[in-house]
Amino acid sequence: MPDETSLTDAVSARRADLVALTRDLIRIPTLNPPGRHYHDICAFLEARLAPLGFRCELVRATGAPADSERYPRWNLVARYEGGGPGDCVHFNSHHDVVEVGHGWTMDPFGGEVRDGRVYGRGACDMKGGLAASVIAAEAFIATHPEFSGAIEISATADEESGGFGGVAYLAEQGWFSPERVQHVIIPEPLNKDRICLGHRGVWWAEVETKGRIAHGSMPFLGDSAIRHMGAVLHEIETVLYPLLATKRTKMPVVPEGARQSTLNINSVHGGEPEQDADYTGLPAPCVADRCRIVLDRRFLIEEDITEVKAEITALLERVKATRPSFEYEIRELFEVQPTMADRDAPVVRSVAASIERVLARQPDYVVSPGTYDQKHIDRIGRLKNCIAYGPGILDLAHQPDEWVGIDDMVDSAKVMALTLQDLLVVPQPGS
Repeated sequence: MPDETSLTDAVSARRADLVALTRDLIRIPTLNPPGRHYHDICAFLEARLAPLGFRCELVRATGAPADSERYPRWNLVARYEGGGPGDCVHFNSHHDVVEVGHGWTMDPFGGEVRDGRVYGRGACDMKGGLAASVIAAEAFIATHPEFSGAIEISATADEESGGFGGVAYLAEQGWFSPERVQHVIIPEPLNKDRICLGHRGVWWAEVETKGRIAHGSMPFLGDSAIRHMGAVLHEIETVLYPLLATKRTKMPVVPEGARQSTLNINSVHGGEPEQDADYTGLPAPCVADRCRIVLDRRFLIEEDITEVKAEITALLERVKATRPSFEYEIRELFEVQPTMADRDAPVVRSVAASIERVLARQPDYVVSPGTYDQKHIDRIGRLKNCIAYGPGILDLAHQPDEWVGIDDMVDSAKVMALTLQDLLVVPQPGS
């Protein structure tokens, strides 16, 4: 069996290729929404992996949310079979990226290299991690051609908008069943010396207050839904936020502020719709008969989701008791239970040992403040042996001038490669 140094040297020898691959991936602008160039990036990866012996399948999530003929939800699953029976290690990366936003000082899809970093939208989250997993697999296959089991690499859609056109769809189709996949590593940017065991839960809901339209010069003849929503927001500010601050978790969530329950108000919409940018007239004088907010509630493994929902209902009922004409409606949009892999799970132990060998220090064990595709692998795929590990700094995700460090990618690729060796190479007698 080749020694550890041969494998890590094989990764180091691919440093320039790792940088080039990351740049090529960044240059494919897979913006979500709406879901651009999904097929292009899957086809690009297929063209790289198929000649190496990977069996590549492009899977469209037909019928999934946001899938359309204009913007089809394409995913790639590439599988390399070893020389004998054994476990399958699956590297899952999402290929979609969020909108560019403002404040960039360079081309967000240029893949510029500067000062040991690769810049661009998706560099950190998570095309650098995707590239690292490809390089790790290629180096491992080159040095261990007769390994036991299988390696899979997937590039999946829509993680940034819930993952329903990507991992959720694949899990529903059996791609992540424990019978065919035994270990999953998701190369999200959690820092190269951290193992992310899971994530908090989330509940999204839209709350609408109702009123009655009337002429703006005679608001007393109407009933302002915006004023009603103002009372709701006041109750959230003065009662709910202080309550959430008292709820703390034993989960190792990072950053520290996310170790409590949190609530974000994603949006507020009330009254007349905004007009097109080129409209130069005045708004009509009307009392708002509808107002809506979208709530993003993040909850802890110690909380029950029924209690999370009941807090909002109780809040609205308190407001109703003080406002005789108050009417409201709650529409649930999305919910995910918290998930956390066991620290003794096989993939956790293997990645931890590999981090120690590459970085000469023990890893930190963390939990993500937001959800990622582990939720679908756990809930739908019924596969608990799943973690997130990859290069990049989480705080850079979705920021202008997003970047990933080249040294970090190389080190993470070495960790991934050594993990493959640990899980897929059977020691020979006397070795």
